[in-house]
Amino acid sequence: MRRLCVLLAPLAIASSLAASGQADDFITTHGPLDDEAFYRLVACGAAPGGACTKPMMRWPTARPLRVAILRIDRAYLGGKQARARAALTRAVQYINAAGAGIALEETARVEDADIKIYFLETDEHTPVEDTGIEGIDGSTVSGARVMIWGDAARREILRARIVFGTRLDIRDYESAMLEEVTQALGLMTDIRNPLYDGVSVFAQDSNEAKQLGPQDIMALRRHYPPRTP
Repeated sequence: MRRLCVLLAPLAIASSLAASGQADDFITTHGPLDDEAFYRLVACGAAPGGACTKPMMRWPTARPLRVAILRIDRAYLGGKQARARAALTRAVQYINAAGAGIALEETARVEDADIKIYFLETDEHTPVEDTGIEGIDGSTVSGARVMIWGDAARREILRARIVFGTRLDIRDYESAMLEEVTQALGLMTDIRNPLYDGVSVFAQDSNEAKQLGPQDIMALRRHYPPRTP
């Protein structure tokens, strides 16, 4: 799925890592990856044995992150809307069950959400309008896109936005939601490798994984180490 990572230094103009050529949305690999290589790939865009191409970004973890669906356009009314909301509930449950040192909670106070989600009536041909999201208005979305903003100097994420387009099949909502919310935690790079199709939510060419795979959980726990009692 196409994604764009935007980082803000304090009081500075936003810059796009993807547009500047510093990072790709996915990395192609061959064969199974060990835990270190897998984690570095999804967390900082490092090819196996290579250097990071993105800064490692994390949310502060003093409180649960608030997540909410802010907007659902008319194209999603009915069964699609119900499926979208259920997909978010399950994604939050799976991430919280991973045992990482970060917690999510759905909130009814949607304007206060740290991670805001939009289901927009747009396909890959129709530019997005009137979202107020920097980097989204005027662009096109075919499947889903996640964007994060943060303090680049402190490597701290401040807010995230997830956008879904109408080209995403309703059968893929659960997998895509889990992937995008997980990516919004700072694990922003996919892996193109057939061994991970249906196994990892980070698989570039598959929406089959509807739960976090073993290395997905490992990556979350390494990015946010579990709190000690």
